[in-house]
Amino acid sequence: MKNIVKQIIENYGTDKNRLMDILIDIQEQFGYISRESIELMAHMLGLSQVDVEQTITFYHFFSLKPRGKYAIYLNDSVVAYMFGRQAIKEAFEKEAGVKFGQVTDDGLIGLFNTACIGMNDQEPAAIINNKVFTKLTPYRVREIIRHMREGKELDELSNESHGDGKNQHPLLKTMVWSNIRRKGMILSDDYVTGKVLNSVLPSMSPEAVIAEIKHSHIRGRGGAGFPTGFKWEFCRRAKGPKHYVICNADEGEPGTFKDRVILTEKPELVFEGMAIAGYAIGGDEGIVYLRYEYRYMKEYLEDVLQKMRNQHLLGENIGGIEGFNFDIRIQFGAGAYVCGEESALLESLEGKRGEPRDKPPFPVEKGYLNLPTIINNVETFATAVRIIENGGEWFTQFGTEDSTGTKILSISGDCMFPGVYEVNWGFNVEDMLNMVGAYDVQAVQVGGPSGTLIGPDEFYRTLGYSDLSTGGSMIIFGKQRNLLKDVVLNFMEFFIDESCGSCSTCRNMPQVMRNKLVKIINGNGVKSDLTDLKEWSKILIASRCGLGQTAGNPIVSSLKNFRHLYEELLQKDVEFDQGFNLEASVQDSCKFVGRVPNFNHH
Repeated sequence: MKNIVKQIIENYGTDKNRLMDILIDIQEQFGYISRESIELMAHMLGLSQVDVEQTITFYHFFSLKPRGKYAIYLNDSVVAYMFGRQAIKEAFEKEAGVKFGQVTDDGLIGLFNTACIGMNDQEPAAIINNKVFTKLTPYRVREIIRHMREGKELDELSNESHGDGKNQHPLLKTMVWSNIRRKGMILSDDYVTGKVLNSVLPSMSPEAVIAEIKHSHIRGRGGAGFPTGFKWEFCRRAKGPKHYVICNADEGEPGTFKDRVILTEKPELVFEGMAIAGYAIGGDEGIVYLRYEYRYMKEYLEDVLQKMRNQHLLGENIGGIEGFNFDIRIQFGAGAYVCGEESALLESLEGKRGEPRDKPPFPVEKGYLNLPTIINNVETFATAVRIIENGGEWFTQFGTEDSTGTKILSISGDCMFPGVYEVNWGFNVEDMLNMVGAYDVQAVQVGGPSGTLIGPDEFYRTLGYSDLSTGGSMIIFGKQRNLLKDVVLNFMEFFIDESCGSCSTCRNMPQVMRNKLVKIINGNGVKSDLTDLKEWSKILIASRCGLGQTAGNPIVSSLKNFRHLYEELLQKDVEFDQGFNLEASVQDSCKFVGRVPNFNHH
């Protein structure tokens, strides 16, 4: 073991900033990260053992104990439950003979829950040793476990046909589907790899590239919507010996999967966009931070990068432009929603816990390794190529005045045709529902759990920065769904799980709010509870990052738009009921210290 670990560390130049890669390789090699490995890493990388361990324990996919020869991670997002997750969970437990969170005695099978894995249009889905299994049924679960016990290889566990499009590529061969239902400028088939780098860029200066991006009025497609041209300009002007281009491909927002589809079907477009950005800001290195749930794409994407190097679209003197050198590497995360926040992503890239940084300074001045860095989303880089190809003025013809261009939506839930749709900004929700075949709709979650839950009286609203802003996730709920119990509670538990724990506001408030929600769902709520929920949510604004600030949104937006659902559950004619039970509240502490609660009822 020692020699293998030593070799892995040396493969990354004994660089402590590459700790994530080192940990991923050790985890994949041995199925867990041993005490001995931690000691060796700390020694060779010049870190304390605590530093190494705190990084390991931060991420879902790292483990200090063996997770089984087959580690099964079953998605627990709201859409998975809507399409039968409970039956799948029970089937796995019955067939494996252990509960979730446990490993079988023979060390063969481990069962684990995991947050959204970007497969919301084909649920229930699970990841088994980096291979994705979609549309699971109890029958299929029995078959998979039987094949594991028979000693079959991972590839032999799947008997489904491969998905559509590039999912059939020899280096992907996955049962995942792209489900592209509507194409626009980004997903269109007329993109020619390298056209912009070879024939448009040589006649443009870096300043001219930035001017076109600014003229297009494109705003970041990740959700925050910062003007892309200004970001690039600030970074170009920032002083530093080296500038970095980072692609944020950590789409962890439940209900989002468009980045997976773009990287599957159009990876060259994204990489070309990163190269254009490198040219614009004077950077020679790009990093794609890709969520670990998409690890199955690794060989395929590395192959695409190599082909682009062979075509001189990456590497030295790209497009024949003297001194334009740029290359890209892929960095995997290890399961942490908060790493989608740009400064947490930077911390993770540097091999640390994904805890958001204080701002300012902003990444454009002090980003990766404290050097000027731009961080843009997958869709933003893809869009940049079309802007430089056709001009900023052309781009402004699409969408609305304050939201130019197209937006790629990930649509899932109660509809006939879930999948990926590219629409012009300004599209309204009603049209979207008609487009995907959604009938009897009770609510739509716009922009994932951190977004807004709207009802039919708001379906006239349009998608755009001045009305309904969205990173792309749209989840549709039919009238048969219990919004508070099935949706809002699930979202609150997601935020509690994914908090980095750095801010006391985000560490505590979502848990307190969730408990109050459970009290209401159980029929013990009173009117003052609704006021409490609203007031308590305001405390979250003090959190350092977007996750903390929006962690109360599932309750806040459902309380605003579906207040009647809360009121129907309240106790009638009861003004005050904290539902406090002394015996129940001391149960846990007594159990912990081995005491028997003793109440003298005098």
